[in-house]
Formats: sequence, C-alpha cells, structure tokens
Amino acid sequence: MRSPSPTISAFLRLVLRRLCLAGAGAIAVVILGCSKPAGSPPSAPMEVTAVTVAPKDTPVQFEFVAQTQSSREVEIRARVDGFLDKRLYTEGEMVRTGQPMFQMDRKPFEAALLSAQGQLEQQKARLEVAKANLARVRPLAAKNAVSKKELDDAIGFEKQAAAAVLAAQGEVRTAKLNLGYTTINSPLNGLSSFAKKQEGSYVTSGEDGLLTSVSQVDPIWVNFSISENEQLSYRDQIAKGQLTFPANKNFEVQVILADGTVYPHRGHINFAEPSFDKQTGTFLVRTALPNPQGVLRPGQFVRAKVFGSTRPGAVLLPQRAVLQGPKGHYVWVIGNDNKAKQRVVEVGEWYGDDWFVSDGLRSGERVVVDGAIRVAADAPLTIAQAHPAGIAGPSASEKASSAQAAREAKSLR
Repeated sequence: MRSPSPTISAFLRLVLRRLCLAGAGAIAVVILGCSKPAGSPPSAPMEVTAVTVAPKDTPVQFEFVAQTQSSREVEIRARVDGFLDKRLYTEGEMVRTGQPMFQMDRKPFEAALLSAQGQLEQQKARLEVAKANLARVRPLAAKNAVSKKELDDAIGFEKQAAAAVLAAQGEVRTAKLNLGYTTINSPLNGLSSFAKKQEGSYVTSGEDGLLTSVSQVDPIWVNFSISENEQLSYRDQIAKGQLTFPANKNFEVQVILADGTVYPHRGHINFAEPSFDKQTGTFLVRTALPNPQGVLRPGQFVRAKVFGSTRPGAVLLPQRAVLQGPKGHYVWVIGNDNKAKQRVVEVGEWYGDDWFVSDGLRSGERVVVDGAIRVAADAPLTIAQAHPAGIAGPSASEKASSAQAAREAKSLR
C-alpha cells in the first residue's frame, strides 16, 4: 500500500488544526456564557410575611358527637283487663297532660261498680241492726237482766258490721278506680308514638298491656361521651396550667344539626356519669336544652360544642406557618438580622384557621407565615406586612410567581 503524498498530508493536518481551534472556541463561549459577569448585583432577599408571638388568654370549645334523648319517656299501659273500644289521639302528634288517648269498654266496669255499691248498702243495713241490738242489750246487761256473753256478742256483731262496711267501701272505691282506668290519659306533654293495639283488641294489665309511649321533648337531653384518654389529657393540661375550666364547671353547650344548622337555644351540662362504662371506656355527659318548637327529636345525631374553657397565655399561629419535618413540627423564627432559623415546636389542637403552640416559642419572637416553605436557613429576608391571624392572604410564593409572570410578559413585548 502506498503512503499518501506530502501535499495531501499537509492538507489534512491543516483541517484538523482548524477543527480543534473551533471546538475550543465553542467551549470557551459556553463557559463564559454560563459564568456570571463580574460585578453583577446579588439576588434580592426573599419577601415573606411574619407575625409576632403574643400570648393571650384564649377561650376554647370542645366538640363531640352527641345524640338527643327524651328527658322523660313514659309507657302508656292498660291498668285493667278488657276490650279496647277507641283510639282517641293522632299517632305521632303532640299530646297534652290529661288528654284521653284510649277508651276501653266501660260497661263491665260500670256493672261491677253497681254491684259494689249494692254490697255497701247491705253492709250499712247490717251495721244499723247491730248498733240497734247493742243499744238494747247494753242497759239490760247493766241491770244483770242478760248474760255477759250476750253483751259481748252484741258488741262483736256491731264491730263486724262496721268492718264489713269499710270493706264494702273499699270495693266501691276499687270499682270506681277500675272504671276510671278505662279512659287512658297522657301523663305528660310530649310526642306520641304509634298505637301498639288497635280497636277491638283485648288488652290486659300485664306484659301485654303496652299501648303506646309518650316522649317529653321540652326540655330535651343531649348526650355525649368522653373517653378516658380525653379525660386524662384535660386533667394533665389543667395541672400544667394550659387549660382552665369555668367555675362550678358551668359549661355552656351549643348544638349543631346534621346539615350544619346551629340550633338557636343553648343549654348547660346537668349530669355526668361518675364511673366509666366497662364496655366502651367512656363516661356519659348529659345536657338539657329547651326545645319549645320541638325542632329536636329523640334519637337525632348532632354535634355538641362545649364552651366555657380557657387556655391562659396561649400562643396561636396560622396553620400555614407550621411545617412538618423529620423531627416533627417546626417554624421559621426571624432574628434581629432578618435571617430565619428553624425552630421545632410542640402544637396542640386547631383553633379556627390557627394552631395552638404549646412549647417552643417566646413572647415577642417573629415567625414566618407566608413563604415559609421557601425559606432557607440564614437567608436574608424582607418582611412584608403580616395578615391578621386566621385571614389567608397571598403567600410569598404566589407573589413571586406573579412577579415572574410580569417580567416574562414585559420581555415579550
């Protein structure tokens, strides 16, 4: 194989040298383009909003799932045996005290009353005879005209007749009561249930005598349960001074219906079960609420908000100021040099749009609110006017996005 001529070799070396120079120039251009020009201004400090920690006594409420219950529920039962003639009320409607609800057949009881009254008249007549006989025997016995036994017999007959009259009077009274029991009245104002026996049924005064029931709904009870863990938590917070209960534990309760409607009348706790339920590990708390219009019915599921407690010297932060990290919840605390440092905090329950912070912050410290997720440690910050707690304003990221969009729109013009 022949070697290339000197002219061709010189040409190839020239081409390769120019390609290398061009590549080096391109790399230099890329490197110079990526580097910042000398003397360029530093990036502007990030703009954030902040709040100043200011502990204050804050009223709090606790919310529980509750259920309504009649404050007085009475079973309407037959007191005598007999046939049911009429139902005198409309099922499901309100009934008043003394309002007739059922009517039983009166005729057998009217006949029994007449029989008892007749027996009473007979015993009264026998008593009169016994008294007259004693009146005759007593003077004769004083003159020894009759024996002592005849006097004793006359006295005994008179007492027996008097006792028989009392027994007959009792029978008459019983017959009158039984006759009165044939009309069954409501013992209270309340909501009536459906009739368990219909006209023509034979009812008895035993287990089969249940006719219906009446439930008092004004006032109405609202029951909810507190678990053992909740009760121990409240006790611990009270011991640490983080929570106080009202004097005499006079809590006020507000009821919220299933559709979110706030019930207009409030009540107070009037009973707390002294022991825990062995099956559920909770104890029952009962509230009495006025219910004049009957809006609440027994068995409804509602939410009960309990007012009256206070957290003394509580620290509140907007929820967006509290972040979650590997070590738990933390916030960005701004120093005097307007640089932020990360601080781990202990949080409690929510309070509207805020969060109770139980540990980790001191009064007067500034905490980043909007823009906290973009803050870096010891990075310079520009503090904008903070929004009031619980009112969400535009975040720093939203502001930065808006500013970037404005710059891009300007560059396109």
